Amino acid sequence: MIQPGATIGILGGGQLGRMIAMAAAQLGYSSHIYAPEEESVAAEVSARFTCAGWDDREALSTLARDCAVVTYEFENVPVEAVNAIPASLRAPGTRALEIAQDRLTEKRFVEELGGRPAPYASVDNEADLAEAIAKIGAPGILKTRRDGYDGKGQWRIASAQDGAALRLPGPGLIYEGFVRFEAEFSVILVRGLDGEVRFWDSAQNVHENGILATSSLPAAPIIAEQVAEARKLAYRVAEALAYVGVLTLEFFATADGPVFNEMAPRVHNSGHWTIEGAVTSQFENHVRAILGLPLGDTSTMWPKIGMTNLIGEIEGGIGKLLSDTRNHVHLYGKSEARPGRKMGHVTKLG
Repeated sequence: MIQPGATIGILGGGQLGRMIAMAAAQLGYSSHIYAPEEESVAAEVSARFTCAGWDDREALSTLARDCAVVTYEFENVPVEAVNAIPASLRAPGTRALEIAQDRLTEKRFVEELGGRPAPYASVDNEADLAEAIAKIGAPGILKTRRDGYDGKGQWRIASAQDGAALRLPGPGLIYEGFVRFEAEFSVILVRGLDGEVRFWDSAQNVHENGILATSSLPAAPIIAEQVAEARKLAYRVAEALAYVGVLTLEFFATADGPVFNEMAPRVHNSGHWTIEGAVTSQFENHVRAILGLPLGDTSTMWPKIGMTNLIGEIEGGIGKLLSDTRNHVHLYGKSEARPGRKMGHVTKLG
């Protein structure tokens, strides 16, 4: 157990790191942000900021010397950068990153643990894509195996003709069959250093243009019926990885049961409602877990909760948002609003 006054290193300088740092400060810990980008909304609320490349071993070593533990806020931090941190300080470790950074590896890993992903096939060239469409069918989605998020690096394919007309960006792709689902949901858990696992209630998620738009509780009945099975898979994933911290698995609720979509080894956008809506937020419990502190209660405190992402320009500004007294507004401090960029979120209680 690491006592208050210590410093937490956070790899990545975005809004998730910002909210981790704020939760850490509440418990008496400071944060040291490490990111290559000069603009860092996480650094604004942290004691220290190192702006350096992921390949800067000297800067990473300096970070490690300053911190009692080092975590990361998004899954595309290069594994090599995390490996530059002493293993005793990493929480979570690198195996979860290695798996989550490659969609093909991720799906095979989940299948080995008894999970059911959408039908898929590896694609490296036009012939592979044609074969995948013939085998799996269309419509489907072609994705990059690495680096895609929030709908980036994805192409919807409605037919074999669409696939034939598509110019591939290169090798390292995956084709996924279309899943007919009734709803989308997340399973978010926290696992402590001692192996204790706790789950938050699963919100129903709605995506627009590949970006999460809303998460709401209570979820639809079909989600409530499938959460138990989805949690069993999430638990097996956490145990197989000896994971420490918050871990998220996304699912489709279908007529045949939950279908695994993707894994995020980190705090998650669909869990932002936990800041005001749960006894202990995902951010505070992540901090507790990586420091070896007792985990907090994950119970939901309100009968109805809705979280909405603020994407691009915020119509009416903060005044309009706060005019509804049930709204809890979180603006991330980003300087430039543009289409598809998450500028903040609003959680409405009750």
